[in-house]
Amino acid sequence: MFIRCAFFRGRVKPGCEDAFTAFVRERLVPLWTRFPGAEEVRVLRQEEADVAEPRLEMVLAIRYPSRAAIEAALASDVRAQSRVVTGELMAMFEGDIFHTVFRAEDFPLPTG
Repeated sequence: MFIRCAFFRGRVKPGCEDAFTAFVRERLVPLWTRFPGAEEVRVLRQEEADVAEPRLEMVLAIRYPSRAAIEAALASDVRAQSRVVTGELMAMFEGDIFHTVFRAEDFPLPTG
C-alpha cells in the first residue's frame, strides 16, 4: 500500500485556529474523502513535538492500494477542486505545503 501525505509546514495565523479547523472539516474533508482510489483519509494535527522546527500544523494522509491509484486521484476533477479550496485555506495559514509518498507495511501486534 502507499500513503500520500500533504505536510502543512508552519502555523495557523493567530485568531484563526477555530476557523481553520472548521474549514478543513466542512470544506476539505468532504473533497478528500471523494478522491478516486482512496482507502483511508486521516487528518493529523500536531499536539506536541520533540523539536521546535519544523512545525507541522497538519498532515493529510491518504492511503491508496497502488501508485496507479495515486496517479488517478491526482488527475481527478475532485483533486482539482480541492486545490482551489486549499488556496482559500491558505489565507488562515502562515507556511507552505509539500507532499510525500510513502510505501507502507502493516505489522500485527503480538497477542497474549
